[in-house]
Amino acid sequence: MLVKKLKELGAGLTTGLAILLLAGCTTVSLDEPQGLCAPGSANTSPRSGDYACPEPPPVREPTYAPPAREVETAPVQTAPILLPGQEPAAGTAPAARSGGPVRIALLLPLNSSALGSAAEAVRAGFMASVERDGAGATVDLIATGDGVDDALASYTDAAAVHDVVVGPLARPAVSALAGSASLRRPTVALNHPEVRGSLPRGMVVAGLSIEDEARQAADWAAREHPQGRVLILAGNAAWAQRAAGAFEARWNELGHTGQRFSLPSSEGRVDQLAMSDLKARLDIDPPTLLFAALDVVELRQVRAQTGTAIPCYTGGAGNPGRSPGISMPELDGLRVVDLPWLVRPDASVVMVYPRPLDSEQSLTMSRLYALGIDAFLVARELARRPGAPFVVDGVTGHLEMDGVRLRRREAMAVYRDGNFEAVDPGL
Repeated sequence: MLVKKLKELGAGLTTGLAILLLAGCTTVSLDEPQGLCAPGSANTSPRSGDYACPEPPPVREPTYAPPAREVETAPVQTAPILLPGQEPAAGTAPAARSGGPVRIALLLPLNSSALGSAAEAVRAGFMASVERDGAGATVDLIATGDGVDDALASYTDAAAVHDVVVGPLARPAVSALAGSASLRRPTVALNHPEVRGSLPRGMVVAGLSIEDEARQAADWAAREHPQGRVLILAGNAAWAQRAAGAFEARWNELGHTGQRFSLPSSEGRVDQLAMSDLKARLDIDPPTLLFAALDVVELRQVRAQTGTAIPCYTGGAGNPGRSPGISMPELDGLRVVDLPWLVRPDASVVMVYPRPLDSEQSLTMSRLYALGIDAFLVARELARRPGAPFVVDGVTGHLEMDGVRLRRREAMAVYRDGNFEAVDPGL
């Protein structure tokens, strides 16, 4: 029986590869073969958002320490949760649950030099959620390294003795699991796999998605400007192209028209010739609104030179962060789709969870911490309602499970004077 003690693991150095391997940004789907989180163009701003590689932080003590506990070494007599149509394997507990705790395995690449910091952020958020909402559940932390084979072998061992598995985190490992025949238990994948067609039965994808953000921004813009024409500003990064494509496709589905405008950048500086062309276009034929598939460094440059008169929508990559008293006037009025954890800190569902002790945590790591919180809530509901629909009002958004797929609606807010004004999602 696979049993491990929860233990404190120090946060590793964040590297460019760690961000390429992180998934939240798909936000948390990536085109890069090793990728987990979509990279942004190079920039030097500490507020570059979730889609750019942050500078490696200094090594520091972990920001959250789960309470120490002893893990049972004897077999637990609770029935594992089987996927629909599966028969219990020989030697497993009986089909009816005996009322014992739900056993959850948290599978993270904590031994990875590249992904250690990202995995630690997810772990800290997950354990914060367990500490508050974990009655009736036990959690075993399973640390893996960088390799896909290591992750798959650890998953197989974990699925043999746990009711629900949360992980893997790296996109290649999630993709490999989705394409294998190893799925034996309800599984909360923390990234979006590169698969065509439907996911394997029992896999629930909880990873964050820049495409979903862009589609939600299109819905929001269409409600506010039902007859509007949009100009889609797209950077040259792969994630920016995906975000622009997702917004454009949804905008067209809604019966509207729009055009793209390319704004390439190098080392965080937007091409000035393209900027001049944009200014001329806005002067001659201004659109009703803009959608910016740009990171916050690029977006600040654009808004500083083109003004703030035209309403502009963006996803998490354009989020300047909250700095009350330190405003960015060139971004005032910016309409942002992002996690409640970042733009609605006063929401009741957000306030009940502790913030990391590291007050300077980047937006990237903050998103991963929030992902960890909601990953436990989803795993708990899967255990309570196997195969059934459920709803979670989480810190990453409003999550709806229809029995097959998990859908997320993030928060909408308007940036003003260094803070965010909440927007009613029903508007």
